[in-house]
Amino acid sequence: MKHTITAFLSLCLAFSAQAEFRVWKDASGAHEIKAELVGVQGGKVTLKRENGTTVTLPVASLSKADQALLGGGSGGGGGTAAGDWPQWRGPNRDDISPETGLLKEWPSDGPKRVWLHEDGGLGYAGFSVVGGKLYTMGLFDAEEKLLCLDAATGKKLWDAPVGAIYKNGWGDGPRSTPTVAGGKVFAIGGNGDLLCADAATGKKEWSVSLTKDLGGKLQSWGYTESPFVDGDAVIVTPGGGQGAIAALDVKTGKVKWQTSDVTENAQYSSVIPVNHDGKRQYVQLLMNSILGVSTDGKVLWKTDFPGKVAVIPTPIHKDGQVYVAAGYGVGCKSIKIGSGGAEEVYSNTNMVNHHGGVILIDGRLYGHSDGRPGGWTCQDFKTGEVVWQDRGIGKGAVTSADGHLICLSEDNGTVALVKVSDKGWEQKSSFKLEAQSSQRNPKGKIWVHPVVTGGRLYLRDQEFISCYDIKG
Repeated sequence: MKHTITAFLSLCLAFSAQAEFRVWKDASGAHEIKAELVGVQGGKVTLKRENGTTVTLPVASLSKADQALLGGGSGGGGGTAAGDWPQWRGPNRDDISPETGLLKEWPSDGPKRVWLHEDGGLGYAGFSVVGGKLYTMGLFDAEEKLLCLDAATGKKLWDAPVGAIYKNGWGDGPRSTPTVAGGKVFAIGGNGDLLCADAATGKKEWSVSLTKDLGGKLQSWGYTESPFVDGDAVIVTPGGGQGAIAALDVKTGKVKWQTSDVTENAQYSSVIPVNHDGKRQYVQLLMNSILGVSTDGKVLWKTDFPGKVAVIPTPIHKDGQVYVAAGYGVGCKSIKIGSGGAEEVYSNTNMVNHHGGVILIDGRLYGHSDGRPGGWTCQDFKTGEVVWQDRGIGKGAVTSADGHLICLSEDNGTVALVKVSDKGWEQKSSFKLEAQSSQRNPKGKIWVHPVVTGGRLYLRDQEFISCYDIKG
């Protein structure tokens, strides 16, 4: 079998790469195939070559680096290279950057700011960075737009209309992150308008309304979900009577399936893919439940979750264990999934994470917890017990790269570089975000999550998008 795979990979070397294709290597490292990722299922990866033909190989036949890339199950439909940040929470939707060689400490006045873009529009939309381009969204007057900037200079390359203004007492405008896959970019506006556009030009390919077309209901803070692209499907959560979760065809936007047996309204979390027991599924958190759905729309398991007011953070998965958290005093819950459903592992208030996110690194969870004593929290993933807590820089969002957490204070824009450690809060450096908006709603704060990719740190406060060099 190994000889067959090696021979096939050797033949594929004849094809030249296009910009949206990446190089995949076999386990020996001696042979390569230039192709885009279609998807991962049942321990096998499907790749599409330049001539349009596809091949399916065991994940185990690929190099360790490629296996690691696929291990989190991003399956993002191709079109991105190693080091890109193609979607919400990065390649594997875990907020762990693959970057290495970053500064272990920052200068006393902070890392060098490479550029500042001052016309990003209003709202709380996050970043995707692919192929030297940064994608985000913003509100301009009464229209929400998808934006594409040159990641090296901050210069705007194009914009495209997504939908009408979403109005909210905590700040108007879009509040999700675009997803880039297969040469396309997918973006959801605050009112639930889903746009598919050409990633190079911004030209519209199709659009769908999560409310009008898919039966969804707009919640108190609008649609904040970031779409997940898996092969030929775009997975979204419209909620409502037609089905809470839906899969759309990436080429046309037509519905492939919708979970009519689960009709809860959407909340604010985003789907994650899970490869478990040789099968792929999509896990989502709703107000009253956590569930797993097969790639053909069948609900595989469902368990209760006691959400209140708003359920926001993205789920986390490792070795068949799923972890979720929510604010408003709810706390966290962890379950073990199996053929017979889902069994609770623990449920407590050791991590009451509002919307700043939680990250799993080496068996420890890191994030900010509301309540008492609260603060920045390190929690054991398997048991749910607190390892340490520290007030740190106050409440905020977190990402991680090269052995460090990068924490952003929602109140004053302080950015802290903190060593990943189960010994305590080990802050190495900090600086304050320079460009802060006077247009931010008085109730709003600095809520856009930081992103690290290509040796750069990207931050945002409303119309101001800042890029810092953290590699030196």
